[in-house]
Amino acid sequence: MRTRLLPLLIVLMAAVLLALGVPLAVSVAAGEQQRVVVDRIDDTARFAALAQFVTDGPSGSRRTAPDERQETLRRELDSYYGVYGIRAGVFYRNGSAAMANAPGDWFVPRTGEVRAAFAEALLSRRSHDPRQVWPWQRSSLVVASPVIRDGDVVAVVVTDSPTGQMRSRILRGWLVIGAGEIAAMLLAVGAALRLTGWVLRPVRILDATTHDIATGRLKSRVAVAGGPPELRRLARSFNEMADNVEDVLEQQRAFVADASHQLRNPLSALLLRIELLALELPQGNEEIASVRTEGKRLAQVLDDLLDLALAEHAAADLMLTDVGAMAEERVAAWSPAAGAQGVRLVGDCPPTTAWADPIALSSALDAVIDNAVKFTPEGGTVEVAVSSNGDTSTVVVTDTGPGLTDEELARVGDRFWRSGRHQNVKGSGLGLSITRALLAAGGGSITYAHHEPRGLQVTVTVPRNPDSL
Repeated sequence: MRTRLLPLLIVLMAAVLLALGVPLAVSVAAGEQQRVVVDRIDDTARFAALAQFVTDGPSGSRRTAPDERQETLRRELDSYYGVYGIRAGVFYRNGSAAMANAPGDWFVPRTGEVRAAFAEALLSRRSHDPRQVWPWQRSSLVVASPVIRDGDVVAVVVTDSPTGQMRSRILRGWLVIGAGEIAAMLLAVGAALRLTGWVLRPVRILDATTHDIATGRLKSRVAVAGGPPELRRLARSFNEMADNVEDVLEQQRAFVADASHQLRNPLSALLLRIELLALELPQGNEEIASVRTEGKRLAQVLDDLLDLALAEHAAADLMLTDVGAMAEERVAAWSPAAGAQGVRLVGDCPPTTAWADPIALSSALDAVIDNAVKFTPEGGTVEVAVSSNGDTSTVVVTDTGPGLTDEELARVGDRFWRSGRHQNVKGSGLGLSITRALLAAGGGSITYAHHEPRGLQVTVTVPRNPDSL
């Protein structure tokens, strides 16, 4: 969930920073250019005043020979060009002749921005502000101002400014903004990590507790601390639900145990009376034999129900156990029964240790091996293999019996469930349920899968690390 929530927060924060940073970058560029334009306007106004002073000379008209005033204007323009590298000139209305210009070979071209600004100044107004220059554009800033005498435009002052320094200042400003954006983004990512951690920590705890309860650790509860108020309320509600579920299951287990125990005595008495009645009837009476069989089957079901109730209620007595030695011992114990049915029982049980309840693990292995032998036809093979993998040890029992379908695999281990193909096989349908309860109490598990080419594979898993319990 964090991998989905964190990118969403980062994208939203990046969008906000871009929404703030882009207009700020544009504003910095516009501000730098406006400052340059204002300087050029001041410069053209000053040169226009000097040019007007030239036109106010003795003849008041255009001169071909420079006088002292015109020479002063020329020196000012040369100095201006020499210091700032900005081309500047005062051109008469036709644009082909200059009152003064620097450098001396610069004139108003026939087309382009300089000609457009010159033409606009001839209309007795300063040229419009140049369009925005960006750092990647190698263009100049052109500003033109009219020289007016007696209400008429007699000349135009034009400046053509290089933009290298301005573009460098804009780029530096953008780099500062970019660095600020990156710093803000890093802070935002750190805040997002803290925020998602704060929000999702209760969810992770809730998920872990739910898994514990689902695997049989009904005492697990969520610590109601930290996180948003909604998740704290959810944690409290979850704990209340877990308490109620545990109470209901405890009542159910108590009822099953009490009912099994209370029914056991009258059933034993009934079976005794059936045996006495059988003595009064002819030997080999089929009805008495059938009643005796059903009575014993009912007694077995009651015993299994009582075992299941106790297995779900009792706490596991965990200790470091040699799983390989125990599996080898159970293989040896079941070999005579397997041989009597014509089934070959073999084991590969290298020494490996794990944390388990020896009695519970032994009972689980007995139930699994019993089932494998029971459903394997004569001439078949049952294999028991022990191995360890990281934090777990496994006992895998495979057989060459009829196996189960996918639908049956999903139900195997449910209470009282038996395959429709095996209804005539002796059993109550509770053995694997008892096995699952015994293993779950100690942090173990049991799983079922197909065994190729035919048969069933049952895997009993127990933890090797006590910290994983």
